[in-house]
Amino acid sequence: LGGEIKDLTVLCADIHNFTTISEEFSAEELTSFINRFMTPMSKLILERNGMIDKYIGDCVMALWNAPLDDPHHARNACQAALDMRNYLVPWNWQLMGEAKEKGKRFIPVQIGVGINTGQCYVGNMGSEQRFDFSAMGDAVNLASRLEQQLKIYGVDILIGEQTYRQAADYAAVEADLIAVKGKYKAVHIFVLVGPPMTRQSARFQELEARHQEMLAAYRARQWAEVRLLLGHCTKLNTHEFGLASLYTLYSERIVKYSSSPPPSDWQGVFDVSRS
Repeated sequence: LGGEIKDLTVLCADIHNFTTISEEFSAEELTSFINRFMTPMSKLILERNGMIDKYIGDCVMALWNAPLDDPHHARNACQAALDMRNYLVPWNWQLMGEAKEKGKRFIPVQIGVGINTGQCYVGNMGSEQRFDFSAMGDAVNLASRLEQQLKIYGVDILIGEQTYRQAADYAAVEADLIAVKGKYKAVHIFVLVGPPMTRQSARFQELEARHQEMLAAYRARQWAEVRLLLGHCTKLNTHEFGLASLYTLYSERIVKYSSSPPPSDWQGVFDVSRS
């Protein structure tokens, strides 16, 4: 038993609408389905130098930079998440064919991923009778909370600010400034859009610039300007970027704030505990 304080990147991923999907299977079929899901997901994590920390039902938690050092842990975690996203495309086609053969309803499998980077306590934890190598701390908690916020923003991968900074060559845009339970300061969270190739595209760079202008106007309470910039962002957004639901969310917010402005001390922070 024992461990050390170390800078880690933590990934938490699970299946969206798992309860609905599970209703289509018997207990034996559901076990097989989870195994078929976890095996390739785990393989993709391991291929990017991640360590599987634990499985909890349909959720997998993975660590980077422990137990072995990984100077690119944030980038590798981001790439693993994108690999997981990409894997689901052909797998869903396969599942759809199987469902059709069995005369069952097909529900596409979608995952949600939260990634965060920061200092954690990592090592052997538990009791003298039973222990596991794991991590705990604020950075771990935030990764889990990011995964829980995905439905609000309508995206599939959210990353923390330190992950964003350490994987700066990946395509990402800020989603929001949020207040989460257990933290005194609000935290900036980001949508992971795509790999470095996407980040280098002229269309994404133009979208990123308009997106940043939109958030600045939003936090300055310039609702008409926000509406105009949202129009630009929506036109620049593509299926590849996957930000349509995020822009719909901001459109709904400015409609609300235009008629019922936030309090005078508002700084653009969204309190997720009230959502």
